[in-house]
Amino acid sequence: MTLTKEFLKGLYKENPVFRLMLGLCPVLATSTSVNNAIGMGSATLFVLLSSNIVVSLIRKAVPGKIRIPVFIIVIATFVTIVEMVMAGFFPALSKSLGNFISLIVVNCIILGRAEAFASKNSVFRSILDGLGMGLGFALAMIIIATFREILGNGTWLGIPVLGESFNPITIFILSPGAFLTIGYLIGFFNWFESRRLAGK
Repeated sequence: MTLTKEFLKGLYKENPVFRLMLGLCPVLATSTSVNNAIGMGSATLFVLLSSNIVVSLIRKAVPGKIRIPVFIIVIATFVTIVEMVMAGFFPALSKSLGNFISLIVVNCIILGRAEAFASKNSVFRSILDGLGMGLGFALAMIIIATFREILGNGTWLGIPVLGESFNPITIFILSPGAFLTIGYLIGFFNWFESRRLAGK
């Protein structure tokens, strides 16, 4: 796979949310607003990129039998850094995201990329993989949160966009709304992919 494709695969072809359907727990819980989505997406991107780099650097020195615990320790270290920075500089966002920042440690996207990719590839390829997958996850969260916030609150990034006469569809900021939004978006991307393949 070329370096460009290595980076771009996470944005669409292997998008963690829309194509692989991984890491849905934080997506469902924290995509009620675009602000939350940007915060969670940025935190996940940082942890994914940083852990990919470190795992790739130490891959030959880690015995196979203990690789998963070592990878989790690496990931947990970067999650702790994110938690401390967010609590110190963005306390409102930290409070809004709550325990879901800590749960990045067990996010299957991050551990999956460490095990399936970074532990088998060079640092540069691992950086491209981490950036692509992290940006793909963040973009998916922002797209989902955009629909949920606009339909559920009539705002985008807290700014009213549909006027005072708009009657919010409250279900979209509740858990069922997250499932509906993700379901429709995954359905759209599956339809788009089937049309694309049919056109070849």
